[in-house]
Amino acid sequence: MNVFKIVSATLMTLLIGFGVSAKDRYVVIYKSSQGYSAMNTFMKLESSHNWNMKKSLPFINGMIFESSDAASMERLKSHPEVALVEKEKIYALPKPVRGAKIKLSKNSIKTISVAGDPALFAAGEKTPWGIKAVKAPEAWKVAHDSGSKARVMILDTGVDMNHPAIASNFEKGLNFSGFLGTNSDVTDEIGHGTHCSGTALGLYNDVTGFSGVAPQAKLLMGKVCDTMGCSSAAIAEGINWGIQEKVDVISMSLGGKSASEAEKLAIIAAENAGVFVAAASGNEAVTEPDGTITTPGVSFPAALPTVFAVGAIDIKLIKSKFSNWGPELAIVAPGSEVLSSIPVGSGREALVDIVINGQKMHVKSSAFIGSGDIAVPLTGLFINSGLGKAGDFTADVAGKIALISRGEISFSEKIKNAIAAKAIGAIVYNNEAGLISGTLVAQGEPDINFPAMMIEQAEGLKIIENLNLKIDVATEMMTLKTDYAAWDGTSMATPHVAGVAALVISAYKASHAGKSLTPAALGALLKASAMPLIPNDNHEYGSGLIQADAAVSAALAAP
Repeated sequence: MNVFKIVSATLMTLLIGFGVSAKDRYVVIYKSSQGYSAMNTFMKLESSHNWNMKKSLPFINGMIFESSDAASMERLKSHPEVALVEKEKIYALPKPVRGAKIKLSKNSIKTISVAGDPALFAAGEKTPWGIKAVKAPEAWKVAHDSGSKARVMILDTGVDMNHPAIASNFEKGLNFSGFLGTNSDVTDEIGHGTHCSGTALGLYNDVTGFSGVAPQAKLLMGKVCDTMGCSSAAIAEGINWGIQEKVDVISMSLGGKSASEAEKLAIIAAENAGVFVAAASGNEAVTEPDGTITTPGVSFPAALPTVFAVGAIDIKLIKSKFSNWGPELAIVAPGSEVLSSIPVGSGREALVDIVINGQKMHVKSSAFIGSGDIAVPLTGLFINSGLGKAGDFTADVAGKIALISRGEISFSEKIKNAIAAKAIGAIVYNNEAGLISGTLVAQGEPDINFPAMMIEQAEGLKIIENLNLKIDVATEMMTLKTDYAAWDGTSMATPHVAGVAALVISAYKASHAGKSLTPAALGALLKASAMPLIPNDNHEYGSGLIQADAAVSAALAAP
């Protein structure tokens, strides 16, 4: 009896009672290409029986089923040709540690074609620090190329394909998220995928200085995440498409605490097909009050053996506080205050000036999610409002800017109390170094539409010091719409590595008659050419900071 007959007879028995109504999705992966082919043929012949096989994934020997009958899917596991039956898993939506403030209308994104306020870019001042830190410009000179022979697939929330930094490099995209089937609408409602795309291969702009790591590489976007989260079935389907398209690199700034077996098998298939896969290590590391740092370890799929796991460092080349680490960590890349593209016009950049004794100084700031826009500069005098509790506001706060310390109660409570006290705006200063992206409203709730921003701890304490000396301190605050934003996260580090991989692959192809490095060889080369960062006793930095110029030079010299 041939494989088709074995598959047909066994499947007919196993799937008796297989429901027609579809509620859950399952990924089924077969042990061999022959088993997959036989099953696929059987499903097509038996389509009138409504077996609910929705999609074929031939490059990973898989299929996606929809079923409300969990028992039937469970029985399918015993089929001799079946390697895996896994119910779809939904990961949390990928988002940066700081900076996730965008305002996006699904109806307007495709009609916007102009860049944001040009005042945000002064000539040569907006080249992201990470592009310099990984030495991408030096690599362009070494190779006389910036990734023109490489194609990078990013599996994420979609992309603004019309963004001026992305449009010329965008090749194609498919949407695998949801239950409506595959389509070409890769609109990015979150902004995450657009940010990662700009870092990996944003077009170099000789006016602003903005660039991605590999500005001549081609982008393929697989939308595997929507507003509800990221689907393991969609990720498997996206990887299948990447193999089909023969991309060079797959970049995944997403994941969770547990591994999807379907993704694991799909990633193995990708490596066997010559595709290099990089993924973010995760953002769950915590700094305790005593200064000790704990981490749950590298997240999945980054922790899988065949994935190149990427952690984050800051501008001082020190591990970002949030960045997960562990023995699986391969390398680190810039992941704090990473400037990159977001859907056109969706960003809000906070601008805060402080005036003391007639001297105006600009200070670092961030806008609260849900605070609304401040299109016209708002000016006013500060008044110290403590922690922003109801009893901290005095009668003379009316008509002034409430200066509030972070801590004890939520940002939302602080701002609502300021509104009740008739303040005209509020600035919260951090209770530790740096800035965070605070939120005033829950997902889906309308904005409070009250001017509210955050400044750094040192600036807040300086204002308090002057107010205690009876010196008036004023502020001017506003927000600007922008196409670019600085975000934090290992999500931001990963596309740096994808970009460097593209530079290396492109240089190697050019110097080796179109041949490609294997994923394992490429990974080893990237590690060997990295800049070691000390201390590294407990796998905080992997092999160190990825270095594009050294990696490209090694690729050109490779036999």
